[in-house]
Order: sequence, then C-alpha cells, then structure tokens
Amino acid sequence: MAIEVTIPRLGWSMDEGTFGAWLKVDGEFVQAGEAIFTLESDKAVQEVESVDAGVLKILPNAPQSGDTVTVGTLVAYLAETGEDDLPTSSAAGVEVAVVPAAPRGSQSNDQASAESTSTANSHRAGLKISPRAKRLAGQLTLDWTRLTGSGKSGRIRERDVRAAAADAPATKTPALVPATGRVRRAIAARMMYSVHNTAPVTLTRRIDATNLVGLRDQFKTARQEFVPAYQDIIAKLAALALQTHPQVRRQWADDELVEPDGIHIGIAVDTDAGLLVPVIRDCDRLSLGELTRRSRERIERARAGKCSAADLSGGTFTITNLGAVGIEAFTPIINSPETAILGLGAIRREAVVLEDDRIVPRWQMTLSLTFDHRAVDGAPAARFLQTLSASIENPGPSLIG
Repeated sequence: MAIEVTIPRLGWSMDEGTFGAWLKVDGEFVQAGEAIFTLESDKAVQEVESVDAGVLKILPNAPQSGDTVTVGTLVAYLAETGEDDLPTSSAAGVEVAVVPAAPRGSQSNDQASAESTSTANSHRAGLKISPRAKRLAGQLTLDWTRLTGSGKSGRIRERDVRAAAADAPATKTPALVPATGRVRRAIAARMMYSVHNTAPVTLTRRIDATNLVGLRDQFKTARQEFVPAYQDIIAKLAALALQTHPQVRRQWADDELVEPDGIHIGIAVDTDAGLLVPVIRDCDRLSLGELTRRSRERIERARAGKCSAADLSGGTFTITNLGAVGIEAFTPIINSPETAILGLGAIRREAVVLEDDRIVPRWQMTLSLTFDHRAVDGAPAARFLQTLSASIENPGPSLIG
C-alpha cells in the first residue's frame, strides 16, 4: 500500500512554508532516511527526509520551487515496486493543492485575496480571540478574522497571530531592493512583537577583560581542536550565573511567567538569510570544550542554512556579540518569549588607573543587559550582571570549579 508524503511542520508555529526543490526524481527508489525535498520555514531551509522506503511517485500538481505550501499538503507517494494504481487525494478525502508563487502586487493576486477575505468573513461569526492576541493583531495591522485558532474551541491565541505575521506576504518593494524573504519577514515580525510587548530596560557595565583575554590566549597556545571564542567562555559563565539568578531566565507563556526546565543559551548569528539564534542546551552542565564544539557546529549550520527547527527553539537566554565589528555598547532586542538578552561589546586595550594610582594598560569591555522589566526588577537584573561581571574578570575559578 502506498505511503503518503506530506508537507511536515518544522516548528510549532509553522502553518505554511516555501517549497525549495525536489531532491529525488519521480520513479526513483528512496531509502528510509534519504532526503526527498527541501522546505523553507520562517527560520531556515531544511532537507525533509523520508521515514519509509519506496518508489517515489510525485503528484502531477506537486509543488515546485518557490510555491507556498500548507502543512499537511499531500505532494507524493512512496509506492511498492510495480504499484501504479494510486489515489489522487489524501486519505482524508481532501483534494491536494499548493499556492504557486506569484508576482507581488499582481491584479489576480489582489482579486484572489479580496475574494478569500470575503468568503472567510462570511463564515467567521462568533470567532473568539484572546485580548492579548487581538492587541498584537492590531499592532501588526493583521486581519485576525482570517486566522484559524489553536486554542480551545478554535480560540485564536497570541501564538496564532505571531505565526501568521511571520508568514504574511511582504508589500511591494522598490526595484533596486531585493525581495523580502520569509526569514526576513519572520525576523521583522518578532522584533516588532518584542518591541510592543516588553518593557525593555538596558543596563551597561564596564569590566576588566584582561584575565579573559589571557585565558583565551592560553587555549590558543595549547593548540586545542576547538579554541573557545570569547562568547563561548561568556556563555558558560552566564549559564553558571543564571543558576544563582533564575529570575533572569524566566519566560512568558500565555501571560504567565514560567521557570524553564534547563539553561539553554542562544547565540545570535549573522547569516546571509538574516539573524538566526541557534540554541545550545544545558550550558551549565557542559564543559567549556563541549560547549565550544556545539557552538561551532550550530553556527556553521546556521550560516549554511541547515539548522533544524529544534536547533532554533527552546532558548532561555540569548547572547549577541557586536564586539567583532567595533561596537562598544548597544541595546539588544529581547528574543521573546525570553525575558533577557546580553550584548557583548568590543574588547579594547586602554589606560586604567589602579587603586594605588598607577596607570597601566588593561583590556576593557562593556556588557549590555536588556531585560523585560515586567518580569524582572532592576535590582535582580543588576545583581545578575554584577555576578557575571565578576566571573568574567576572574574566569578561572568558575570554569575550574
């Protein structure tokens, strides 16, 4: 019996994706675990692997590169050798369909959108939406009456609005500006969500990074396989500080603050597709060497566009580093639903006055901690930054212990 091949859900908020390309041809035998096609979610392009073996039978109306496809759409079958009598619709009897990519702003697209809106509104009487979701929809100028809710009795929740905003079609752009892609739109929607739904406060602290620089120089001299970057060392120290200051790693979940089940730190990475934040899990339990190895792997996957949805979700605290491009202090945007993010500034050699009035050269850097004041008060946030600063200024005991 033929096995259905459908568009998978690559993340909890994903309802649609952009089809990339077929990696197998019609009639080719596919082994379990082999990639069949690529699919772009709002975070990255991923290869979709087969969980079964069989002869690939691609449907006549299967999606092509650039088509928008809905999660669950039937696109092909895996058949037994010699099996040719295949159904033309899914097992549930729903006709399969994809939305072809069309030029933005085209007349036919506008007409279809208007007709869709009219039809949808005629069937949405009594539609329920949470107050928070309705407020967010207004801020994003999103027509929430066209959404399908994931809550009880079809109630539209905040996550439904956020997912729809990430997948909303972009407006027409000037001819000299590249078309806005799904990842860029998702980044923009999340940034706007954070700006409108947090009470951000940024604390900055100037610290002595001389011992931090010396420690990394020791790793380089030892010629280890994975030399930790400054952000790797600070990620480990931040994880240990978060053990002592759990308020800073709390998260919002449907208007409630929850305590995450671990300390999972996201590292902001600049990629060709936009800013991605791969997550390193259980940083407090990893050795510095293992953390460095995982950090390197995730950053390489992010830049190659190969991160999975799991790689980019579940973070409890984020670190972003602009020191490499000479920025000393800045105000990072909180990566919702997290409640705090740490910005790393440039490390510079400067003249410093010691307690005995001697003026000596020392390595200096600035830490910028942005936190959601609704979740964390200023004093606990300042104490966390104080603890982290002290461990960076003298990292040896924390890493050895």
